[in-house]
This record gives sequence, structure tokens and C-alpha cells, in this order.
Amino acid sequence: MEDKNIYEYTLMLADSSLIMGQRLSEWTGHGPILELDIAITNIALDEIGQARLLYQFAAELKNKQEPGSKATEDTIAFLRDAWDFKNLQISELPNGDWGQSVLKIFFLAHWQRQMYGKLIYSPIKNLSDVAEKALKEVTYHVRWSSDWVRRLGDGTEESRGRMQKALEYLWPYTQEFFEPEGYEWDGIFENAGEDFFENMKAGWNKEVSLVLTEASLTLPESHTYMRKGGKKGLHTEHLGHLLAEMQFLQRAYPGCEW
Repeated sequence: MEDKNIYEYTLMLADSSLIMGQRLSEWTGHGPILELDIAITNIALDEIGQARLLYQFAAELKNKQEPGSKATEDTIAFLRDAWDFKNLQISELPNGDWGQSVLKIFFLAHWQRQMYGKLIYSPIKNLSDVAEKALKEVTYHVRWSSDWVRRLGDGTEESRGRMQKALEYLWPYTQEFFEPEGYEWDGIFENAGEDFFENMKAGWNKEVSLVLTEASLTLPESHTYMRKGGKKGLHTEHLGHLLAEMQFLQRAYPGCEW
């Protein structure tokens, strides 16, 4: 098990959480009502908190691999370019309306619960520790977003129409969850068995499909083109714009800390 593979896998988790947290933070002060504004802001903070712990571990690995690099959570988060990020593409997509943001949280949180549920048993203590903490948070994210998917999908004609539109937009980005890159096999799940990701995908599909059915929403056709590549640095045009805003302070005033 090479540190380089563990480093890249840790970046994938951290980047996905950071970019999702940054994107959701755009709702702060703009939620439909105060209660929902606070709820989605707290979810954004949870994601950023998970990212920080993961970046701290990634910095340790990088400094071990490259003595003298002096990497920190800040340099990793704020001084890399878009092609160096390994976040899932769904995390960088625009928030859209309330229903689209809720559905983004719903899809990602279900994946995170699957992934962290496996990582709590990892022999890599730093990852298992983060997973144990994160699992409690994403379990809430799953419950909260599932309630809202049901409420909006099985609500008015307007809300159902918007949720169906959001589903058709976001669905092609969900199967990247279960397309493993080499660093996932060789660094983390090399002994998990060939059907590991297929089993995780089946569990995710079962949980997600149940809620979508209860919400009276229809899954897109099975032949829908699925997007992927975020895990190896291929991104949509949206990530560059997001990073330009997120990284501005650090690049304009080098040495700033969170």
C-alpha cells in the first residue's frame, strides 16, 4: 500500500467535501426560510470540516513523500489548480433552485454514508478516525435531504416538475461514485474483492431508488450517458469559476490561514 495512492484517495474525499461545502455556502443568507438557511449552512460547514481533517492528513503524507515541501491544509486547498483537484463532478455543479441543491446533497450524502461506512474499518487510522466522525454527520444529511426529496417530489405539480428536472440534470453525474480509479484499488480497497464497488453501488441504488419512488419521481432511462473523470482531474467549466472565488484571498495575500 503506497502513500501516494493513499494521498490521492484522501484528496478525492477532501476535494469532494470542500467543493460541495463551498458550493452550498452560497445559500447562506438566501435560504427559503431561516430554519432551512441554517440547516443547509450547517451541512456546508460539516463538509468543510471533514475536508479540513482530510487535508491535514494529506499534508502529512505529502511532507513525508517530499521532505521540505511544507504542505499544509491551506496550501493543498488554495494553491492547486483545477486539474489537480480530484473531486466528484457533481459537487462542483451550480446549486440551481432549492430542489436541485437538496437533490445534490441527497445523492452525495448517500454515497458518503456508503463510503465512510466502509472506511471506519480501514487499517489506516487517520481515515478510520475521520470516517467515524463524518459518518454521524452524513447520516443526518441523508435523513434531512431524503425528507425534502419526498416533500418536494410528492408535493405540488410545480415542485414535482422542478425535482424531476433536477433529477434528469444530476443523475448522469452519480455513477462516477462507483467508477474506481487505480489509487482506490491499490491504496485503499485492494483486498476488498472485485465486486466491492458493485456491491456499494447496489446498496446506494436501493436506498436512493426507494426514496425517489416515495417522492413520485421517475429515474432517467438506463442508457443515459454517464459523466466521469472528476476523480482524475477532469472537470466541468464550473470548477474553475468556483476556485477563482474560493482561492482569491490566499493567492492575493499568501500565507493566510483558516
